[in-house]
Amino acid sequence: MRVSGHSAYGFARPQSGIALVMVLWILLLVTISTGAYTLMARMDVLEAHTVLWGTRARMAAEAGLNLAVLSLRDPDELTRWIPDGRPYKLRFQDAIVEIKVTDERGKLDINAVDENTLLQLFLNNGLDDDQANALAAAVKDWNDPDEMERPNGAEEETYLAAGLGIGPGNRSFVVVEELLQVLGMSWDLFQVMQPGLTVFSQADGPDPAYAPVEALMALPDMTREEALNFVEERQSQDAASGLGTALPNGQIAMARGRGLTYSILAKATLPNGVWDQVEATIRLGGSPDGRPFRILRWREGFHH
Repeated sequence: MRVSGHSAYGFARPQSGIALVMVLWILLLVTISTGAYTLMARMDVLEAHTVLWGTRARMAAEAGLNLAVLSLRDPDELTRWIPDGRPYKLRFQDAIVEIKVTDERGKLDINAVDENTLLQLFLNNGLDDDQANALAAAVKDWNDPDEMERPNGAEEETYLAAGLGIGPGNRSFVVVEELLQVLGMSWDLFQVMQPGLTVFSQADGPDPAYAPVEALMALPDMTREEALNFVEERQSQDAASGLGTALPNGQIAMARGRGLTYSILAKATLPNGVWDQVEATIRLGGSPDGRPFRILRWREGFHH
């Protein structure tokens, strides 16, 4: 009986220890699972707030764009916003909205501009004579309808010889980004020029009364410093002054009439720093969806 009792008590202690260890492991697993669930729940809440803040910023930016269109339709020249890229700031609910409007007549239409103006643009942006001549000719060869290669230009055979699988479009540019398909156009040069380019004005040169710095670089003997100073002086004047701004060559840039096509950049910033922006090229006039304008181009970006 003593031996039997000793065996019973001897085996009871290890079994109790194993049970205790199992209970501790279960408690640990429950704690980890609960912590993971809590963390996931908090992350879901943060993600929901982020989406909410981003949506609010987007809606405020789009409201800014519509307010810009409303001002552009204002018949009073003294209260209508001046579309030369100057910033207008306003509060929409709890968001600060900054809006810039640029008349497309101020930009360089890469379909309508001539080769000499392109040459001047490239020279003023740092290309040497040979590079500028070749690139200007290549741009015109890209969007003219024929296969005849200009002096220093590039048609399909030249593209193929350069190892490219596709030649020029031989049609009008649809978007300014197609300039990157032109033989000799670098990404860095395009990035510098892009804010001053358009395919919508159908004008043979930029109107200095509305032109951004990048478009002014197509004018003869224009430096970037002179263009910056000109834009700064132009934007310091209001509609009531009735004064023009003198270019470096002495020409006075005066606003003439009202345009139909505009680029609008609207950026909305919330009190917590979340911001979003929309950029659109619009044409005033009715649209099929009932709006008083048509969207020709739309870009957007969501940022925190």
